[in-house]
Amino acid sequence: MSASSGAIVLSTPDPQELAAFYRDLLGWSVITSESGWVRLRQVDHERPSLSFQYEPADTPPSWPMREGGVQMQAHLDVLVDDLDSEQQRAAALGASLETHQPNPDVRVMRDPHGHVFCLFLAGA
Repeated sequence: MSASSGAIVLSTPDPQELAAFYRDLLGWSVITSESGWVRLRQVDHERPSLSFQYEPADTPPSWPMREGGVQMQAHLDVLVDDLDSEQQRAAALGASLETHQPNPDVRVMRDPHGHVFCLFLAGA
């Protein structure tokens, strides 16, 4: 038996809204859309996909980690060709830039529901 990554799932109080953000950011297509679940994927790839699960009490993680904050379990890395233009585009879609930026070749951002994601250049 072999194993491979099937999907990344983000919890959110509004799966439809958060899926729309990532659909526009990544240029992916909505494959499944139900009241508490949305799944996106690249047009020409079945897997891995990105899914959004209804979780009314979802709390965004702390960044950077601090005592007493919600610990980040995972984040998305998004490969881009141009950090400045993609940062501006992500912000126009509803993302926000984090104050703490540990690497000049990476932009740490938050999606509209507070999940941390990074824009990065190849080789960073």
